[in-house]
Amino acid sequence: MKGIKVEPELDLQIDLNVTSYIPDEYIPDANQKIEIYQNIALCQNEQHIQNVIDEIIDRFGNMPKELENLIAIARIKYLAKALNISKIASKQKAVVFTFEPNKFELDLNKLVKTYGNKIKFSAGIKPMITLQIGTNNERQILNDVTEFLTV
Repeated sequence: MKGIKVEPELDLQIDLNVTSYIPDEYIPDANQKIEIYQNIALCQNEQHIQNVIDEIIDRFGNMPKELENLIAIARIKYLAKALNISKIASKQKAVVFTFEPNKFELDLNKLVKTYGNKIKFSAGIKPMITLQIGTNNERQILNDVTEFLTV
């Protein structure tokens, strides 16, 4: 194609201390499980997430905690990609957000007002922000990361 610059898809790595998978007791059939994993992986916005949640609940009933966590990670993934974040990783009771070089697009003033001394900035080729979560609770980690990405 002429004149259209295509940006390569951002390779995002998420390494959070949460349990996220589809339990065998919930979906015993391997083919159905693969289909659900693929549907979750393809989510690119909140509407996609809600459609997948509705489908899962319609077909299999209330979701277990591990699957809810997996869907929360899918939400984090599309939010992070929009902010040019290349890596999100748990470090003790904190989460480190690593940004693509020269693509840091967060409002630092707003972050400082919102989080105060709970965040630390590290400049460099790949800028990083460390957010103190203060807990190992899986639900709280996912909620705090999602909230951070939407500030």
